[in-house]
Amino acid sequence: MNESSDDFVSDYLDETVRTFSAFATDIRAKQVLSEFAGAIVASLRGAGKLMIAGNGGSAGDAQHIAGEFIVRLMYDRAPLAAIALTTNGSVMTACGNDYGFDHVFERQVTGLGRRGDVFLGISTSGNSPNILQALKAARAMGITTLGFSGGDGGRMAALCDHLFLAPSAKTAFIQQIHIAAAHIVCGLVERTMFP
Repeated sequence: MNESSDDFVSDYLDETVRTFSAFATDIRAKQVLSEFAGAIVASLRGAGKLMIAGNGGSAGDAQHIAGEFIVRLMYDRAPLAAIALTTNGSVMTACGNDYGFDHVFERQVTGLGRRGDVFLGISTSGNSPNILQALKAARAMGITTLGFSGGDGGRMAALCDHLFLAPSAKTAFIQQIHIAAAHIVCGLVERTMFP
């Protein structure tokens, strides 16, 4: 039996509201986002940068987040150093071809990252091999590691200095929470850097 379009829309929106309600009442999640913002502010004030990576929809989120930092979120201010590692097609395809797709972000972190930078890996499952490799490389270089995931955080939980977990096991709802969380972090950084 197929549910009607109206029922699907209502059910989807109901689950969205439940997921956001769980997020809004999660004290630890709010603390983690403050920790994210603190780590990013410390890096930026020390001439560091934020690097962000993810796959699929999370790649789009990485680009979205970098755009908010470079351009603006809540009000006009100077750009903040952030780069999505998902945008250079030549690097991605060359690395995927020569070293394997698991290394497309690791190579960029190693080449572009410096001690004092911040790397944000986004993986709804917490188990994306290329995000795990990038997190390992970042840690080895003294780069602060942040993670956006869902569920229990998967294998990336052990590799992140600070890990935000969306209160869902479903990819679409995790992604909706991730972009809201990213806006909160960017807003906190913006307020701190440019009061």
